Amino acid sequence: MEYTLSMVFITENGLKSSLSVSGVKANITQAEVDTLMDTIIAKNIFLPDSGALEKKESAQLVARTVTKYEVTKA
Repeated sequence: MEYTLSMVFITENGLKSSLSVSGVKANITQAEVDTLMDTIIAKNIFLPDSGALEKKESAQLVARTVTKYEVTKA
């Protein structure tokens, strides 16, 4: 199963901006998510068109299962 952390921030212009990180461990904690989001805001390395990221809005861990099938080629 593949896990992606989807985070939403509020920018300096009051708009929402989202950022997703794939390959996240399944047992990531609330504290780790808070620390990550605080670091992203503090380092100010992402600059969306709507302005700098200023506040945390929300975060969610998304699990995705992919099943691949081998098909017979004609």
